[in-house]
Amino acid sequence: MPIEDEDVIARSGKTHHPIVRFTGQGGDNVDGTVVEITDAELLAADAYEVAAYKRIGVVLTSGLRAWVYVDARYLLED
Repeated sequence: MPIEDEDVIARSGKTHHPIVRFTGQGGDNVDGTVVEITDAELLAADAYEVAAYKRIGVVLTSGLRAWVYVDARYLLED
């Protein structure tokens, strides 16, 4: 996902953020780490993320439930 905020580019040194999107392929997955955070930290993360990201609940291959931020353009509508 291209970064449009020049301050973010200057601070991070990056022009793009990685982003998860739904592919419809059952074998596709993303490696990562589950981090336990407080409700306040979750709300702060929501405030930080731009509209291009949407937080959704998922069940990980481990069976744990977790929140993940995904590319809002590829969400399936209910």
